[in-house]
Amino acid sequence: MRLFTTPVAQPTSAERIRSILMAADSMTIVTDEGRTEVSRLHGPGATEHIHLHPPTDTGDAGGADGTTDGHTRATLEFTDIAPTPVRDRVRARVLLAGRLLTASRHAAPAGSRCMELAHAVLDTGEERITVGLEELMEADTDPLATCEAGMLTHLVDDHSDIVGLLLRLVKPRLVLGVQRALPVAIDRYGITLRLEYARSHQDARLPFPAPIKDIDQAGVRIHALLNAARHRSPRSRLLSDS
Repeated sequence: MRLFTTPVAQPTSAERIRSILMAADSMTIVTDEGRTEVSRLHGPGATEHIHLHPPTDTGDAGGADGTTDGHTRATLEFTDIAPTPVRDRVRARVLLAGRLLTASRHAAPAGSRCMELAHAVLDTGEERITVGLEELMEADTDPLATCEAGMLTHLVDDHSDIVGLLLRLVKPRLVLGVQRALPVAIDRYGITLRLEYARSHQDARLPFPAPIKDIDQAGVRIHALLNAARHRSPRSRLLSDS
């Protein structure tokens, strides 16, 4: 009998923020003057980058227009959306609060701007965690961050049978009443399945035997989960959602 359960490894808040920023295709810049949408894919802001720097004390409280000695108070907003068609696709939101430098003392490449970051916030819908710049810069970006969307959609579109197999690794009490299960996230530590019931949903995390250090290890870790699942007896049959 197991008296203690080892916590399931998962990314820290700082790691999640870094990974969301790395994979983001768009962001919203919010200042006192309004909101500006910036996209990597299209639009006039496609080539813009913002570099983060530690805050400096200008000794000025700022004017009514939100500017302070070449600085403009701003918040950068990022939304992390699940690439698979699950319920409640917004996985998290990231807010970077600070001051955009209109007259920067920092060197920045053409088409870029600098921001003095006061703090970052990770909003998961269940909690809001504040992270400072130092902690954010020390965190590692997940090696799967930029390819996660492609991996999950490939899994759903071309290997849907694998999801049913992985469901064998979920605690039996969570499988009861499940109408559909889809992968909602994958990172260096494991795969997360979203279990959808008639009127609610819940996530179940399946940890890898060891964290992924390089993208080339992803296939090995996934196959290890599948081998473990094949040694479990089926406990449930998913109902069709068609």
